[in-house]
Parts: sequence; structure tokens; C-alpha cells
Amino acid sequence: MTWSTYLGFAGMMAFLAMMPGPDTMVVLKNALTGGARGGGWACAGISVANFLQGTAVAFGLGAVITRYRPLFETVKWLGAAYLVFLGIQALRGAWRGNYEALDDVRRARGTRSRRFREGFLSNITNPKVIVLYLSVLPQFLTPASTFADSLLLAYTVAALGVVWQVLLLLFVHRVRGWLERRRVRRAMDGATGAALVGFGAALVFEG
Repeated sequence: MTWSTYLGFAGMMAFLAMMPGPDTMVVLKNALTGGARGGGWACAGISVANFLQGTAVAFGLGAVITRYRPLFETVKWLGAAYLVFLGIQALRGAWRGNYEALDDVRRARGTRSRRFREGFLSNITNPKVIVLYLSVLPQFLTPASTFADSLLLAYTVAALGVVWQVLLLLFVHRVRGWLERRRVRRAMDGATGAALVGFGAALVFEG
């Protein structure tokens, strides 16, 4: 693989990483309720799931999952249900608007493992991640490409996702004071919740 091919791939994946999606919304949801650390643990969960899915595709397991329809459909419905569940949580917070009491409850429940689990499950149950790997990676590989080339491309996707999410967390931290205003917080929770529910619905209806 040449440097020009790799840099072209990295540039394309960097652009895709910055497009709003379920991963971004899950990180934002946890950053709003748990600060930079809360968002960081969600980011860690997403990253682990992303690296696992990239490894599965490099080993050829991704193609098996997408071809075995019952398994693919099961993963799709689980992923959609989980995104809707997270979205409803955010929408409930926006509807109630009682953030002092709500944050006390979330701090008690919002352990590191819970935030990590939210990030991990939202990504690992999203079959679109594997489909992305399977549709994009082959375009940058040739018959002469090695297994190491496949892993390099797959891990580049995951690493760029981490970079974007960390930048998002830094931005949220910088404007934390503004985001803590009740009206802004309700608007952000409402937008995040609606987006997550929308992503869950799209996962089902897009086939």
C-alpha cells in the first residue's frame, strides 16, 4: 500500500468520522450528564467496540455476519432498540427539566462501567459499522495487499473516531458553563434524544 492511497483513505474516514452519528450522540449524552470523564468512558466503550469490529472484518468475520441474515437482523434490531432506549432517557431528562435532582440520581447510577457499557453496546450492536468497513476497505486494497494492510485500514477508522470524540469532549468542556444553563441543557437533551431515536428508527427502516 502506498502512502498516497493510505492518506486518501485516512482523509475520507476523517470526514466520515466528523459526520453526526450514533457514536457522537452517545458521547455527547454522557458528556452532558457526567462531564468530560463521563463522555470519556463512553468514548472508551465505543473505541473498544470499534476496534473489535474492525478486527472482525480484517479476519473475514464481518462478511459472515452480514451474509447470515438471521444473525444480522438480530444485531440490527438489538442496536435499534438500544439507541431508542438511550434516546428516550435523554428526552425524559429534557421533558422533566429538573436537573439538580436528576443529576444527583445520575451521579449515583452513572458509574464508569455504565457509561463504558453504553458506548460499547451502542457501537457493537450497530451493524452499519461492519457494513461501513466491508464497503470501504476493499476499495483501498488490491490482490497484493496483506492482512496487515487490512488491519491498518480498519484500525485507522477506529483511531480517527477516537480523535474526533476527544475533540468533541474538549469542546463540551470549554463551553460547560453555557451548557449547564437549564434552557440550553433541555434543548441539548431534546436534540440528542431525538437524534438517537431517529438513528434507531433509521437502522430498522433502511433495511
